[in-house]
This record gives sequence, structure tokens and C-alpha cells, in this order.
Amino acid sequence: MKAKILDGRWAAGELRRELGARVAKLRSSGVAPRLCMIRVGEDPASIVYVRNKAKASAEVGIDSDIVALPDDAPPAAIAEAIDLKVSDPGTHGILLQLPLPRGLDPVPLLGRIDPAKDVDGFHPINVGRLCLGADGFVPCTPLGILELLRRHGIDLAGRHVAVVGRSTTVGRPLANLLSRKDKGCDATVTMLHTGSREPRLIARTAEILIAAAGRRGLIDETWVRPGAIVVDVGIHRTEDGRLVGDVDASSVGEIASWLSPVPGGVGPMTVACLMANAVRAAELQGGAEG
Repeated sequence: MKAKILDGRWAAGELRRELGARVAKLRSSGVAPRLCMIRVGEDPASIVYVRNKAKASAEVGIDSDIVALPDDAPPAAIAEAIDLKVSDPGTHGILLQLPLPRGLDPVPLLGRIDPAKDVDGFHPINVGRLCLGADGFVPCTPLGILELLRRHGIDLAGRHVAVVGRSTTVGRPLANLLSRKDKGCDATVTMLHTGSREPRLIARTAEILIAAAGRRGLIDETWVRPGAIVVDVGIHRTEDGRLVGDVDASSVGEIASWLSPVPGGVGPMTVACLMANAVRAAELQGGAEG
């Protein structure tokens, strides 16, 4: 492999150290940051994700609690759990772990979270603020991708970025974020999806290619412009238990200039940026930002 590695573990470690100093400052002023995670059902992946988020919280000094509800919890019970934490002044950040069990609509439930405590960035108000270029909480994976590139000295201003995938959790908010007229952003963004004509040809014109399609091994060397920077958002488990992404790393690594690995790329940055959002929420609610 010739591509240099976009090291998410290193970048996340740097960010966590910075957050630890901010948490110490908050605690010295009498504010103890607290994150609440609400999990519905016993999906094994969700259990692991929530456990990892709790561990990451502890590493930077954020208190956390987990509210676990059964698979058959009705929307009213989930709403009641959210409302309880929204009204608690000692809880600064709230996330509803997705996906929810089949049959539950997340949109009205996410809408019950106070936008000031919405550390996942999924509340309609925060989604709207992102689209408008206004201040608000940004979803953690798009924020993590931007931070990963920034910490490796990669400037996006004026560059052509192709995002493969249009999900509401990654592709759409990422395209909005990268195209904002902000420091570190200001890119020209193309969003590719299942309705795109000749997506490979378009992808090969991009200086930076971000794979967030949710399809294992979709992106091979035929999608990538030689020397391009490639970010792999996908995560899939193979039959033999290995974790792989949306990118065929063996072929793309031979022609890309930079490539994020799976695991160890975007994943650690997503969790670290959740911590960053939680710390910022505590700063804003405690009057300590800046």
C-alpha cells in the first residue's frame, strides 16, 4: 500500500486530551458534564456502541448514564425517558441510540430532545441550522471526518469532494458541512447515490472521495482519481470476523495519496466528536464556553 494513513486513533487521542483540559476547567467552576444515552432493545451492536461511548466519556472526565428500555417499549415510554432527562439541569447531553427496533419512528422522538442537549445533532432544529450555516450541533460522523482531515493538514477550501451516499446521518449533513463558507470547509461538493448516472466517472474527478454508501467493498480503484484522498466511513464484518469498509483498501491503497483505515479511521473520530459535542453542551449550559 502506497497511501499514507489517515490515523483516526491518533487524531481522536489528540482531541480527547484537549477535551480533558476543558472538562477540568468546567469541573473547577462547579460544572460536572453529564451525558445520557437512551438505548431501546437488546441489539448487540447498539449495546457495544453505547458501552464504548460510556467508556470514552469516562476517559475525558464526562459522567454518563445509560437508560435501557425493552424492545417492546412504546413510543410514550421512550418519550417519557427523554423528557425526564431534558428537564434535568444536571444532564447536559442526550442521545437516542439508533437504529430503534422495527416499527418505531425516530423522528418524533429525536424532536423531543432539547436542541441544546442534542449532542448527536439529529434534532430538526440542529439539522436546519447546519443547512443554513448557523451555529448548532453537527452530527458526530461528519464532524469527525472534517476533524480527521484537519488534523492531518488537509485543507478543503476550493477542492472537489465527492460524497458517495446520501443518508441523513452521514452523507447529507457531511455535504452541507463541507460546503459551508467556514474555515477548514468551503469545498465544492458532489453527492453521489443510487440515482446518479456514471457515478464512477464523477468520483474519478474528485480530489477527495468519501465513501459512505453502506456497501462493503463498493469503492475500488476504478472509482478513484490517482493521488486522491479517500475516507472510508463504512464498517462491515466479514464471514471470518474481520472489520472492513466501503472501500477495497488493497486496490485503492495503491493509487490514493491518503486512505483512512477500517477499523481505526473514522470510527474513533465519531466517538471523540460525540465527546466534543457533550463538552460544548456543558460549556454552553454552564456559561463557560470560551
